[in-house]
Amino acid sequence: MLGPGIQLFSLLTSLFCVDDNTSERNKVVTTHSAMTNPENYKEATSIYQFTVNDLQGNPVSLEKYKGHVCIIVNVASQCGLTKNNYAELVEIYDQYADSKGLRILAFPCNQFAGQEPGGNAEICEFIRTKNVNFDVFEKVNVNGNDAHPLWKYLKHKQGGTLGDFIKWNFTKFIIDKNGQPVERHGPNTNPKDLVKSLEKYW
Repeated sequence: MLGPGIQLFSLLTSLFCVDDNTSERNKVVTTHSAMTNPENYKEATSIYQFTVNDLQGNPVSLEKYKGHVCIIVNVASQCGLTKNNYAELVEIYDQYADSKGLRILAFPCNQFAGQEPGGNAEICEFIRTKNVNFDVFEKVNVNGNDAHPLWKYLKHKQGGTLGDFIKWNFTKFIIDKNGQPVERHGPNTNPKDLVKSLEKYW
């Protein structure tokens, strides 16, 4: 018989983290949000025109971030950059979410050496171990024809060095209070080093 603690953990997991079918664990689901994104991402005027899915598969309009400076970042749980990036993202969010209105939107992605292989339940459990309070969304592709339209838009507005494609995990985009992508920073830029840039947009 399961003890009370295990029963409670199982209940919480079933409520907040929806597990994928094993055979579809690595499948990127885009059906919910695809219907409400611009047909041509190049014609979008801000991130507010895009919809993404949360970890329960529910569509979330990015209009909810109007008036907030945001960081949008592609994340992975098994990357050499994972420990430091998650720790610093948590730190700056906890420091500036209330005082400055900072919002962080994290998108798990498995396109870089398969370093985010888990489904929603595994991702949910992982971010709990990192004390994450910012928003983490359903796994997406950030490169290729099937990249999420939001990520196509971000790359269109803020191109990268040696090509606009995302090079690796933890590429970071700063979004101003009007929903405009204003800066792009590579994986080796630590989140805490973004504060000087963020201060320009508070």
